[in-house]
Amino acid sequence: MMKALVYGGPGLKAWKSVPIPTILKATDAIVKITSTTICGTDLHILKGDVPEVTPGRILGHEAIGIVEKIGQNIQNFKNGQRVIVSCITSCGTCNYCKKNIQAHCNDGGWVLGNLIDGTQAEYVRIPHADYSLINAPKNLSDDQLLMLSDALPTGNEVGAISAKIQKDDIVAIIGCGPIGMATLLAAKVYNPLAIIMIDMDDARLDLAKSSFGATHSINPSKISGSLLDEINKITAEFADKRKGIKPGVDAAIECVGIPKTFDMCQEIIAPGGRIANVGVHGSKVDLQLQDLWIKNINISTGLVSAYSTTQLLDAIQNSQIDPRKLITHRFKLDEIETAYSKFGNAAEEKCMKTILSVD
Repeated sequence: MMKALVYGGPGLKAWKSVPIPTILKATDAIVKITSTTICGTDLHILKGDVPEVTPGRILGHEAIGIVEKIGQNIQNFKNGQRVIVSCITSCGTCNYCKKNIQAHCNDGGWVLGNLIDGTQAEYVRIPHADYSLINAPKNLSDDQLLMLSDALPTGNEVGAISAKIQKDDIVAIIGCGPIGMATLLAAKVYNPLAIIMIDMDDARLDLAKSSFGATHSINPSKISGSLLDEINKITAEFADKRKGIKPGVDAAIECVGIPKTFDMCQEIIAPGGRIANVGVHGSKVDLQLQDLWIKNINISTGLVSAYSTTQLLDAIQNSQIDPRKLITHRFKLDEIETAYSKFGNAAEEKCMKTILSVD
């Protein structure tokens, strides 16, 4: 038997003993968890927002661990190997996997902690392990690697890459939560001219500038005019470098998931700009197409596919990204219920990402 965090229905979870997973298919691997974390999606599940998650499911989709056992068809991994568990399970051979949209894999996608048991446990079964695990370099700690399971690939793929950030762009990221900050870390690699963080929490805005490398910040609740007016004050700083620039930002990245923040993106985007929606929306938003159509705007949405994990791993190895900045709270794995309490009250607890470690 092992211990795991088990979903019991909306509002219910329990840290309890359950059977250790076993190999079900020749392409499976069993991984012994050394560290895991909590995602905002886990909170959505606990609220009942993801009805396909049924009571009895072990939560979690992010982890670092050690391969404990492999199926007979596994080629790329062996027992005792340290690995990064991707939040996305990929068969590696279907049409979607070949197009690098593994999120829609015909026999995978986001299944861990959703359709099959997840990583907030002492052991986890990983389907299609050859394509769903990444070798963990020996010189990097769990702290440096854990955000590669989900947060960094999400910020990079659905945020920075989808927004087509280029050198000397002016970028606005709305939301300074874990994904917004991960998007900021990823965006810096593309050398934009400025990164403007927008949030209602001054402490998180200060952190974005002091520790994560944002160049500017705006708290919309503390401005006298419009958000676009504030943006234009910032873009005016770069008038000598970017002659003839029109009002707004080149890329607006939404990392909250509510109508108001998507409206902000539509308000501040410049002609030829790109809006990348990363936030998970639970209600409809109004598309201001009557204003956007003439501005040559591109809008992107999506679920992470984790195709860029190895690229991000290289960036960590080369000291371009330090994902340890995202970790604010540490717990032992058996303290996971306390960790959920802290993460669920992130603003009050000043909690960004947790790391739950096994001794």
